[in-house]
Amino acid sequence: MKSNAEREHVMIDGLIVTTEASQDFDEAYAWYELQQVGLGEEFLRCVEACIERICRLPNAYEKIEKDYRRAIVRRFPYAIVYEHAKNAVTIYSIFHTSQDPKKWRRRLG
Repeated sequence: MKSNAEREHVMIDGLIVTTEASQDFDEAYAWYELQQVGLGEEFLRCVEACIERICRLPNAYEKIEKDYRRAIVRRFPYAIVYEHAKNAVTIYSIFHTSQDPKKWRRRLG
């Protein structure tokens, strides 16, 4: 169960999406569009909704390593790894949950 502090609404001044996370998204989007026209767009909507939830409640998601957190994308087997610091959210990875976690861990520094 989350504490009240973790559920508390936080104002986010900025959203930073790393180049690697953008590439993750682009590859997944293209793959879904190849599977079925319009499925990539649905993936886009689900990822955007997840990012909006992260920005509204950045401390509500599970810490997975140091100050890094993971949010699960609804409907798709993807997770977003991010950090919330200094009123900004930095997204480091948008990865398929079956991938080796070493891939996204290398990005965390």
